[in-house]
Amino acid sequence: MRCPSLAVAAAVTALSGVVTASLQIVPGGTWTTPDGEHLQAHGAGLIQVNGTYYMIGEDKSGGHSFSNVNCYASTDLVQWTYVGALLSRTTSGDLGPNRVVERPKVIYNDRTRKYVLWMHMDSSNYGEARVAVATGDIVCGKYQYLRSFQPLGRESRDMGLFKDDDGKGYLLTEDRKYGLRIVALSDDFTSPTTDVFSWKLEGGNRVEAPAMVKLGNTYFMFASMMTGWDANENQYTTSTNLRSGWSSWRKFADSGTKTYNSQTTYILKTSENSAIYMGDRWMKDNLMTSTYVWLPLSISGTSVTMKNFVSWVPTSNFASWQNPPQETTYEGEKARYGGKARDVSCSTCSNKITAGYIGGPDKGSITFTGIRSDIDGMTTIRIKFLNGDSSPRYANVRVNGDGGRKVAFLPAKGDPASSTLHARLKKGSDNTIVIEGWGSGWGPDVDRLMVPVQ
Repeated sequence: MRCPSLAVAAAVTALSGVVTASLQIVPGGTWTTPDGEHLQAHGAGLIQVNGTYYMIGEDKSGGHSFSNVNCYASTDLVQWTYVGALLSRTTSGDLGPNRVVERPKVIYNDRTRKYVLWMHMDSSNYGEARVAVATGDIVCGKYQYLRSFQPLGRESRDMGLFKDDDGKGYLLTEDRKYGLRIVALSDDFTSPTTDVFSWKLEGGNRVEAPAMVKLGNTYFMFASMMTGWDANENQYTTSTNLRSGWSSWRKFADSGTKTYNSQTTYILKTSENSAIYMGDRWMKDNLMTSTYVWLPLSISGTSVTMKNFVSWVPTSNFASWQNPPQETTYEGEKARYGGKARDVSCSTCSNKITAGYIGGPDKGSITFTGIRSDIDGMTTIRIKFLNGDSSPRYANVRVNGDGGRKVAFLPAKGDPASSTLHARLKKGSDNTIVIEGWGSGWGPDVDRLMVPVQ
């Protein structure tokens, strides 16, 4: 496989080279990347190249219409660095204004030595129902757009890709008339050839958003029910043969949770008996604020279950995981106020008060002192916050006197939401965290910090 540039590799290595105490994945939280923006890779797929994971997904920063297919890189699944766009909006054509591009997925073709990108391509009213194909020489480089079409002459809406152990590629495609299908791809992965299997389900049993993984000798197909942007009870089915023998569909998350308010986008294999569920928590009225629900799957034979966690810690080889670490809570209203930061009433906050008026023209700030950590190292701190705006707010967050980093805070009303801060803490109880405005803008209202002790 052709590798990414040395500059990208250096940036990712810099993030991963520090001892990690408890870097956490926080399902549903604001996920800030080093550029200070919320991660924009919705409907994503992952591919691993030489020890680095690349996440390729939809850029919704401009709303519903296509703007970019983004690519991020990480070695720990927690800290993601923006690398670039594989495809960007053009002045006309399939990638022009007011177009829809969804669920981009990339697989590598061993014969052509090309990365092959498939995606759902459509008009703004979803009247075309096509797939589109592009190829690239570098996983996170610029791709050559080839064409869009209806695979085997049939509509295609939600889609995914799967590469089997023997190197063969498959398109996972769904439409309202023919249901969910597994379709074999040509040797170069750029064209569909024949149907392999199809589920033609009826009424409320129909599924979409397919994602497949093979663990041992068993194939697992995951999908959501068909409820538009609204979450539902996602399902899975298993077989040892792509062409036959698929089990009945069944739920894997706790009943009534609507898969913890998410929809399947990808299943990441981490060993022959472990995998991670990757889903989108869609905000249909403001898609750029959609978040990510990643959770470990518990797999025993052909049985799959998934529990929800406020946060969880992936281990170094990702084949196992740890429960959320013990945390200490530091209340916002007990921090030291600077500028004109002050108490704001908040019925849903921990003590009915939040620290407000951070940033702005009066340069409000809050300073937390006496923060404890049992070891030196990088850790994930959850900032519980509110943001009553319809767009993100930002803050400069300084840790132990450093210059700070830009942290994003998505719109959040009602219960306080979480934004993640990855920072190095010193062993002991003399750590200090300052949250202040970014530029002249307003920061979030801060309810509390949740800081891992161990």
